[in-house]
Amino acid sequence: MTDLANGLRQALDGRWAGVRQQCRDDIDPLVFAPPREELSLEDYRARVADQVAALARTPYPGHGFAAGQGGDGDYGACVTAFEMLGHADLSLLVKAGVHWGLFGGAVANLGTGRHHTARLPDIISGALPGCFAMTETGHGSDVQSLRTTATHDPDTDELVVHTPDAGARKDYIGGAARDGRLAAVFAQLVSRGEHHGVHCVLVPIRDEDGRSLPGVTIGDCGPKAGLRGVDNGHLTFDHVRVPRAALLDRYGGLDAAGAYSSPIENPTRRFFTMLGTLVRGRVSVAGGAGAATRTALAIAVTYAGQRRQFRAPGSDEEVTILDYRAHQRRLLLPLAASYALAFAQNSLVELMHEVQSAGDGASEHDQRALEARAAGIKAVATAHATATIQACREACGGAGYMAASRLPALKADTDVFTTFEGDNTVLLQLVAKGLLTDYRDEFGSLDTLGVVRFAARQFAGAVVERTAARGLVQRLVDAAPGRDREDAVLDRGWQLALVEDRERHVLDTLAQRLRRGARASGDEGGETFAVFNDAQDHVLEAARAHVDRVVLEDFVAAVDRCTDPLAKGVLEQVCDLHALSLVEAHRGWYLEHDRITPARSKQVTAAVGELCAALRPHAQDLVDGFGIPTEWLGAQMPEPLTAP
Repeated sequence: MTDLANGLRQALDGRWAGVRQQCRDDIDPLVFAPPREELSLEDYRARVADQVAALARTPYPGHGFAAGQGGDGDYGACVTAFEMLGHADLSLLVKAGVHWGLFGGAVANLGTGRHHTARLPDIISGALPGCFAMTETGHGSDVQSLRTTATHDPDTDELVVHTPDAGARKDYIGGAARDGRLAAVFAQLVSRGEHHGVHCVLVPIRDEDGRSLPGVTIGDCGPKAGLRGVDNGHLTFDHVRVPRAALLDRYGGLDAAGAYSSPIENPTRRFFTMLGTLVRGRVSVAGGAGAATRTALAIAVTYAGQRRQFRAPGSDEEVTILDYRAHQRRLLLPLAASYALAFAQNSLVELMHEVQSAGDGASEHDQRALEARAAGIKAVATAHATATIQACREACGGAGYMAASRLPALKADTDVFTTFEGDNTVLLQLVAKGLLTDYRDEFGSLDTLGVVRFAARQFAGAVVERTAARGLVQRLVDAAPGRDREDAVLDRGWQLALVEDRERHVLDTLAQRLRRGARASGDEGGETFAVFNDAQDHVLEAARAHVDRVVLEDFVAAVDRCTDPLAKGVLEQVCDLHALSLVEAHRGWYLEHDRITPARSKQVTAAVGELCAALRPHAQDLVDGFGIPTEWLGAQMPEPLTAP
């Protein structure tokens, strides 16, 4: 590894650099890498089950559980190690995430001491394989409307778990088809004829010999587009009885007579608090998607630097395809975005670690900020993975279509990331709703004075809650040159101001649009469904603009922290490329809203091309800086041929 690549790796590795390096040193690619040969569905699932057992013998699973639960409470280390698995077999990543992250996380975060004592030692060690049964055939993202019931029987002091209809079948459940023995089942809790909302109940589904238990019907979802090593299945329950103690009752429980009590009186707040404790899953999916994307870029950029095609006039040597500007744009723009998202992921993991380490001491504001950040980064990172891995496949031509390149598997395995752990469209709506809530809290109902201030655009900045880089970013924005300065496009403050201005304006106009719609409909109490539904394009654009700004700010802060002069100089150019590619992608908006002139728009496009050319000599170092051991890449690309 060159000095530049090493400096880049150190910048990317972040706070848990030691964990990343330990993973590089300790995770044996012969054990954890994808299989090199075609396996049957059963053989692949068996292989991944063996990989999970091997992973259980490492210290990494224990990082995700508190010291009093049998772990060490280093949540950031846990998610970082999980992210590193994204360079290995993605079936293993998902299987491990379901068992320790979702199933184990439900027991740890929704249960109480007796659940921790009884279950967590075997969960951490892998001795008790589990699954996370939330999604139903009829309800996926709408968790509040799940139809499975858990009804208290006061005569036996048991909970009766039941699937009332076909739409209530638990579907796509990782670990259910083959290995899971205990399921964390999300169901409507009913006692004394009253519904108390969705709660989680531990339900045994198999005995130790792998046979399904009475009343439990287990089905196999069968072959999928990818993730062939994950045994997704479906579950139905026919009046299955479990002890009342099987209810994970940290946020709501029953006594022997069926009386319900909760430390959170408001049912809606209770529901979102319960789901909020499981936010680590979204953080982890974003990290895994980022790792897989970087793997694809490492393969495609390395190939493009070796593969030659067509001779330049006056030359006897064919040109490497990465020397073509179109190919540079195809790979280097997503490469810059991957750097940006990697730094944003590091910031997200740090925020998650601090909030979850605080436990019940975490403020509601911090918890809400974490949930919104996780939703936005997950949506953008997984969409980026889908688009970038496809671009990498195409950039490698026929070689990229071969299984040996590993790109088809990366494409297939990550495709579902855009819809599991929250559908991206739904997550972006959650981000926008959070922004609108903050907007309302800041400016109230926007009376006449508020409207005047809105027109003058003097108050909008207050709603932009900056990232941890707020001081640095504000200084850069304050020092930004005027819009007519010839060299403005390469000024960091100008770039930040432009991206931030777009977020502000889109949110401003969305709030005004929804307010007008509510007034027109006669509903002064809030936005009606019809009004909000009609504005969904605007809602999603506000969320994306917000995430664009947050990610760019995290990148700027990471460049500022970099202490290696060589790496910092290159990162400055990569950051320029990412920022200007955002402006270029939305230049229609900037032109329509008179934020840039046509001449400046052309200048931005020219600067993107110039930055691609400037970064071309560093392309291999940039992907080597991801720190992916060669053995992990698993790509067997054809050797470049020398023209006769």
